[in-house]
Amino acid sequence: MENIIEALSLELKQKTDYVRNVVELLDEGNTIPFIARYRKELHGSMDDTTLRDLETRLKYLRNLQERKEEVIKSIDAQEKLTDELKEAILSAKTLAEVEDLYRPYKQKRRTRATVAKEKGLEPLALAIFEQTGEDPAELAKDYVDPEKGVETLEDALQGASDIIAEIISDDADIRKALRLKMERSAIISVQAVDAETDSVYRLYYSFTSPVARLLNHQILAINRGEREGFLKVSAALPGAEGQALVCRMALKPTKWVSAFVKAAAEDAFDRLIAPSIERELRNTLTDRAAESAISNFALNLKPLLMQPPVKGFVTMGLDPGYKNGCKVAVVDPIGRVLDTTVVYPTFSQRKKEEAIELLTAMIRKHNVKHIAIGNGTASRETEAMTVEMLRKLPDVSYMIVNEAGASVYSASKLAAEEFPDYDVNLRSAVSIARRLQDPLAELVKIDPKAIGVGQYQHDCPQKRLDEALGGVVEDCVNAVGVDLNTASVSLLQQVSGLNGTTAKNVVAYREENGAFTARSQLKKVPKLGPKAYEQCAGFLRVPESKEILDNTGVHPESYKAAETLLMLCGYTKADVANGGLDELEKRLEQIGTQEAAQRCGVGVPTLEDVVKELGKPGRDPRDDLPAPILRTDVLEMKDLKVGMVLSGTVRNVIDFGVFVDIGVHQDGLVHISQVCNRKIRHPSEIVKVGDVVKVAVLEVDEQRKRIGLTMKNIPKEA
Repeated sequence: MENIIEALSLELKQKTDYVRNVVELLDEGNTIPFIARYRKELHGSMDDTTLRDLETRLKYLRNLQERKEEVIKSIDAQEKLTDELKEAILSAKTLAEVEDLYRPYKQKRRTRATVAKEKGLEPLALAIFEQTGEDPAELAKDYVDPEKGVETLEDALQGASDIIAEIISDDADIRKALRLKMERSAIISVQAVDAETDSVYRLYYSFTSPVARLLNHQILAINRGEREGFLKVSAALPGAEGQALVCRMALKPTKWVSAFVKAAAEDAFDRLIAPSIERELRNTLTDRAAESAISNFALNLKPLLMQPPVKGFVTMGLDPGYKNGCKVAVVDPIGRVLDTTVVYPTFSQRKKEEAIELLTAMIRKHNVKHIAIGNGTASRETEAMTVEMLRKLPDVSYMIVNEAGASVYSASKLAAEEFPDYDVNLRSAVSIARRLQDPLAELVKIDPKAIGVGQYQHDCPQKRLDEALGGVVEDCVNAVGVDLNTASVSLLQQVSGLNGTTAKNVVAYREENGAFTARSQLKKVPKLGPKAYEQCAGFLRVPESKEILDNTGVHPESYKAAETLLMLCGYTKADVANGGLDELEKRLEQIGTQEAAQRCGVGVPTLEDVVKELGKPGRDPRDDLPAPILRTDVLEMKDLKVGMVLSGTVRNVIDFGVFVDIGVHQDGLVHISQVCNRKIRHPSEIVKVGDVVKVAVLEVDEQRKRIGLTMKNIPKEA
């Protein structure tokens, strides 16, 4: 275990003691959000991303250790384990290295070599492979035995060659060297299965690239094209470099007899090693690209979930459509449905006028302030109708909302339980309205993969993708905090320490006993034990509680410390409730943070967190972020001119650029080369989903519905 801790410490550049503490905390059943927030002294204030990386690597290294023990045990059972081999296995850094060392001792399926061994030709093969200078034909004479199936001298030599080829193929050093050579120097070649057939993969119909320069999105695109039958793909070293490397490592060049072994080595490379190493290389590339895609998806998902809510207003949600009309839902400031209907603005001019009249009446009746429009089918026509309607409603604004996953949610069991009396289509309109009011609370109800801010996410290992995205959702929910008396089961089950069962029990307890009036009441919820309470309490807010600290991120275990701090600085809890702690930090500075922490019985990081929380009870951290753009007018592609400067919202950040919503139905693309004036490895270095940015129009292609944008050299006054 100490070896694993030291390895993690080196990899993550963290102190060994901190890593050991985190491993112990994880083994005790603590969650990442809880460790990140409430155990900072034990891990040196690592952030949740670092902690999750540590957790992932810990699992890998433990699996690696377990596999090493299995391999050693298996080889030992065969009575073939040597001290050198055991040391090599224990020193291996990756699973691939362990499997290479284990390969000669694995139970193999029936091969040409095993058939030759059954005929008694293994001693001949070993004698020839010694390369002592003896003629293989002379050595083989004694092995011709028709009763064993070795009819001729050629049969004996062929069997020996097959055995030698397998010995070379199983050599761990040869495989490791060839694997490294392939990773550095291999060339990937892609051809069209049928060059006459058009497809989205035409860019790769005749494509070659050094593996080392292959971009992650190219790897995933090529894989998908191959899987769908449009592309043929191969990866190999230039010329005969692979064969030469294998021969160089297998032969003893001082003896003429090596000619026989050379032929066996070439056969080993062509028939056994090359196809296997090519598969390994392709798998390694795919794993790398998938991990990058997952990281990119997670990177985009976090700011999407953390978009500032547009709270406190009656909101209308419009789910656009052609055949089934535009579904409409009006929700109150906390998301309860007030009214629903369906209008058909795309059917005819008369139907559009009827829709405007009906929606205007609904807006006035319910005092709607904002309209959320889904960005799917018919959204451009719906947006145009909305703009026309708003000319007579100057106090109302609208926003295009990413509706990805809304249909998935509306057809789910969860939506059916939440809205049993509503049609599936109307449920999606409710979801769209709520996405504007509180994106996080609504998006947690949807499988993160369906939210659609990724790149090739459906080609990634789904278990790993679910883990990564689930971690992002969990971190976001716990960073914001959850109102214990209004949160849905979907939101509650993302809280540290809670699961589907305990979340349902919390809601059931609330419905049966009325609103929670203290955090401590959580202890009465069935199946919510002491450990779960410890993990979740700090992330749940109770605005109705008489204890003001119940509406902050201060953990109950630190209440005494918070009270001591207030006393030391001359304040009371009433001052916390009234927002009267303007000089708290100044008074703390006079006492000395270290001294105050000691007197409060906590570490400095915990004390600093308590100070922050006391200054903002009940405050939503998303309120500090730039507000989303609400519009009252609409642009069309024909309105765009090259050089025009516009404000837009970043919708997606991928390897090759940034998609920006500039108020036109089609998002524009800022290519990575146009993101800033310096060279960058990835657009995420500069922007994230939800950012409001200034862009200039570079090109407009109405026929292909493409808009090229730039973020470079935008005048400050624009």
